[in-house]
Amino acid sequence: MKTDAAASAAELGLLAALRRAGLIGSDEQPALTPLPGGVSSDIVRIDARAASFCVKRALPRLKVAADWRAPVARNHSEAEWIRVAGTVVRDAAPGLLAEDPDAGWFAMEWLAPETYPVWKAQLAAGAIDTGVAAEVGHRIARIHAATAGRAEIAARFANDHIFWPIRLEPYLLAAAERHPDVAAALRAIAETTGRTKLALVHGDVSPKNILVGPRGPLFLDAECAWYGDPAFDLAFCLNHLLLKCLWRPQWRDRYLACFHALADAYLAGVAWEPRDDFEARCARLLPGLFLARVDGKSPVEYITREADRERVRACAKPLLMASAAALGAVAERWRQTLAEA
Repeated sequence: MKTDAAASAAELGLLAALRRAGLIGSDEQPALTPLPGGVSSDIVRIDARAASFCVKRALPRLKVAADWRAPVARNHSEAEWIRVAGTVVRDAAPGLLAEDPDAGWFAMEWLAPETYPVWKAQLAAGAIDTGVAAEVGHRIARIHAATAGRAEIAARFANDHIFWPIRLEPYLLAAAERHPDVAAALRAIAETTGRTKLALVHGDVSPKNILVGPRGPLFLDAECAWYGDPAFDLAFCLNHLLLKCLWRPQWRDRYLACFHALADAYLAGVAWEPRDDFEARCARLLPGLFLARVDGKSPVEYITREADRERVRACAKPLLMASAAALGAVAERWRQTLAEA
């Protein structure tokens, strides 16, 4: 927790940086409002004379119970992802206003929640639209397809040193420590994911990081951006739709319909490798991530009952050992697990 003096010094430093970047006037004292967000960054809304915008700064230690650290250079990776994604799908990310890589922050446009609601909030409230899910899949596939096989993008996002400590280690490898019976499978999946270098990966395609704008979904929080396995993005997002079935069980079938809509839309855009190869790799990764969200370093916050965690384990472990080759098979096994409860 920062002291008042430290917080004031940090605010003065930020305001000075914003003046140097030309985002506020030399005599301007805008309101600064800390925003709630994920576990990995500080985000502040700046209400300046000209416009409101946000400043984001990555933290060296994530705000979770486990000791989870990651390089702050990921802040620059996120800014770079915004630049690249915006050239592929114009409305796929907020506008980038300024960046100071040395100081570890960037500024982006403020998107008002009444116009850009968070997809997670919509899913929680029962606003479950398969059209939104399909467009999420379509847009992510477009970004992957546009960056596949591009050496200059691979060089800009050679971020194994970020992706391993913030994604593969705290999810798959941490779950392997908890479950020796499937540890070999989880470690093999992590190795396969880590060595597969095909396209630009966002790294955190989660409903909490997707805004449903008037021109389609926008993606936030690409600080795990990495040139690697595009199956990670698809599996990561589909995983959340499976988990939502425990969060709001009355809408289980609608969440699963979104799962299929997103997967089908994405798979229709796979052009950089044989679709069956991609789907098999994704279907093997998905149950690993599923298990990791109850037994990794970042358990999903809304699954609080041990009985629900056991349902996840009961579904994920057989799939890990059997190596499902189709995403639909994963969803069907989860449906059966829930029906047996």
